[in-house]
Amino acid sequence: MRLYRVGDHGPAVRDIQDRLAALGFDSAGDDRGAFGDATRLAVIEFQRAKGLDSDGVVGPDTWRSLYEAGYRLGDRIIFMRRPMIRGEDVAELQSRLNSLGFDPGKVDGVYGPKTETAIFDFQRNRNLAEDGKVGPEVVTEIHLVTRGEMKEGRQAIREREWLRRLPNTVAGARVFLDAGCRDHEEAREAWEAASAAALAIQEAGGLPMMSRSNDSQLPERVRARRANRMGSDVIVAFQLNRDDQDSVFYFASEHSSSHAGEALARAIAHTVGGRVEGRANAMLKETRAPAAVVALRRLDEKSGQAVAEGLSQFFAGER
Repeated sequence: MRLYRVGDHGPAVRDIQDRLAALGFDSAGDDRGAFGDATRLAVIEFQRAKGLDSDGVVGPDTWRSLYEAGYRLGDRIIFMRRPMIRGEDVAELQSRLNSLGFDPGKVDGVYGPKTETAIFDFQRNRNLAEDGKVGPEVVTEIHLVTRGEMKEGRQAIREREWLRRLPNTVAGARVFLDAGCRDHEEAREAWEAASAAALAIQEAGGLPMMSRSNDSQLPERVRARRANRMGSDVIVAFQLNRDDQDSVFYFASEHSSSHAGEALARAIAHTVGGRVEGRANAMLKETRAPAAVVALRRLDEKSGQAVAEGLSQFFAGER
């Protein structure tokens, strides 16, 4: 899709404004269908609330999040299909199943095979029709049994166990290194940093895997799926930070967060600098292994080496 930013006009901008307003983000200072400063500020507030890059531009990730945020659990029937159903209602469903001890996998807002299996288990446990569909009866039952404070879920327990069993060296670990490529400058600098990290990890006995070649620019969601297919043990991505500050991100949303990812991010931030905070971009949200995104104002060979050092310290137990 095209990008929508300040100065744009038309029905698509009006749709964006309507969706923002329905979610509580006010752009009333602008004329309907006109992308002005009020709409930009509303987009930024929405992006920050959803853990997205807060650039005030509506691109594919922001539009997808706007669409998915429009659904709450019970608004529609959820079931397994292709393409898979995505949305905040699915994320809430996964979070509630997780707290009940049914394992939907990562709380990523995608109704995939693992979430469907968790629903089958829930339906069997509650003597409901076992059809894998989340309709009014299932939603009512889920709300009934998750009243009150939500308990810690299977994902958190699994991540703590992963950290406990982590070897004390990076040797033998499959480290997926993602070089961001949102524009030419980022593609060049991120590749330099990722390549330096790969060399240092290889010298330490690790098994670095690159998300793309030097001359390719794949979408982030495609690179995230590649990380899953390659069986990564840990994921580190490199991006230029457009907020004019150094940061290291881990996965966090209103429904879930990654304890292992946060530990990884803190270990890396110890060597590269910058603040640690939760985000929900594709490389963090749609990958299965613990992941961190290193978002610096400048990426180069030195920063790649610093990331490799932080990763080695993470495996050594300094987390």
